Amino acid sequence: MLPVVVLTILLATAVYLFGADSSYGPNQVGLLIGAAIALSIGYRNGIGWDELQDAVTRGVTLATGAMFILLLVGSLIGVWILSGTVPTLIHYGLMLLSPDWFYAAACIVCALIGVSIGSSWTVAGTIGVALVGVAAAMGLNVGIAAGAIVSGAYFGDKMSPLSDTTNLAPAVAGSELFDHIRQMAWTTVPAFCVAVLMFALLGFGADRGATDLGMGDAMAGLDQSFAIGLHLLLPLALVLFLAWRRVPAVVSLGLGIVAGAVFAWLFQPQAVQAMGAALDGPDWLRRIGGIWIVSFSGYAGETGHAALDDLLNRGGMASMLNTVWLIICAMGFGAAMEKAGLLQRLILGLMRRVKTAGGLVTTTILSAFGINVVTSDQYLSIVIAGRVYRSEFENKGLDPLNLSRAVEDGGTITSPLVPWNTCGAYMAATLGVATFSYAPWALFNWLSPIIAILVANMGWRLLKLPEGAERRAASSVDRRRSPAVEPGH
Repeated sequence: MLPVVVLTILLATAVYLFGADSSYGPNQVGLLIGAAIALSIGYRNGIGWDELQDAVTRGVTLATGAMFILLLVGSLIGVWILSGTVPTLIHYGLMLLSPDWFYAAACIVCALIGVSIGSSWTVAGTIGVALVGVAAAMGLNVGIAAGAIVSGAYFGDKMSPLSDTTNLAPAVAGSELFDHIRQMAWTTVPAFCVAVLMFALLGFGADRGATDLGMGDAMAGLDQSFAIGLHLLLPLALVLFLAWRRVPAVVSLGLGIVAGAVFAWLFQPQAVQAMGAALDGPDWLRRIGGIWIVSFSGYAGETGHAALDDLLNRGGMASMLNTVWLIICAMGFGAAMEKAGLLQRLILGLMRRVKTAGGLVTTTILSAFGINVVTSDQYLSIVIAGRVYRSEFENKGLDPLNLSRAVEDGGTITSPLVPWNTCGAYMAATLGVATFSYAPWALFNWLSPIIAILVANMGWRLLKLPEGAERRAASSVDRRRSPAVEPGH
């Protein structure tokens, strides 16, 4: 428990001292100190330093794909602002969305897109960015707006057969994909309906807040600085179509950046020229330089309205570097905990106290959430919890569908609530809202595991194995248990 206790104290102190800025360095220091303690314990228990170092290196490598996606999303945001795609989304969002219904509508829209493409990250990085801008222009609480976006995105991700985590959970647990989705619906759909109702209640009569930019001024500023038109939404349509067709994220985001650059060149010549005005060379080369600058440094322009500039002056790969730094430190801590055997030891201690089927589901959900905190990765939370608890579910005669639903409720759904988790860091960097600001309002992400725990302890929808399968599971449990919890595997 020592590394976890020390890390908890350090992170709480960082939040107390630095507030929302704790993720800009203080949290990274705390994670590295926790990793050093875990490595020291592993070394003291006989694991060689080279072996420990290699394990940490491999653990960080697991997040390489996520870090490249972060860099691409940063570039995408900057280029799409320059191309007019994001300003067009904000413009029409202000026209079509009522402030009273905004939170609920944002949640539902993100859920529908999430189900269709199976990616919460893509939803947040495209339509989510624009919705946060609309909320800010309306004077609404951007923390609640981001919570609604995250809620909808993760409901869609969880219920989509195109989602990688939705496919991973039944594969680890030993259940079938569409049976898994149907089983999840019993806890996920009620949680989503309650969340939408709560967002609707939050929207009615909500304090619009003090804002330097009214809706009319926002639309006027957008029209003055950018050419607005529905055709500028084609880069967004392209990325969503590629995601729906299961094109790899790096490829679809890269093509989205190229499409945005082409649209910026064709339809926003003044903005492109302004970005490259300080460069030397002929006009066409400076325009290329302007798009280049936006891709790595983000959009920077002046509309004459300070609040509108705050909405639009963002993006670029550089804006994601702090998040990449946080992910590297977090993954290093998680790898150190796993290699030293401390994570498995903590889970074994929980397993000894489980007596009932409902208690087993509860323990699995809480463990998956805990693994999200410790390893900073939703995939590891699903794999580790699914692997460790699979034999216990079989031993109690429970269908693997109970396990696959539990690891999703505890792993996938809670990942964006942890600031140093890859998902929490991504959502904060992409939406421009600190994790601690939106996490209390990510209502679906809290309600889903809570409802799942209540349902399990009521004994409702706890599916049993067929009698023959139960006997086979009981006879094989001893053979499965040891390798399932062996450190380092």
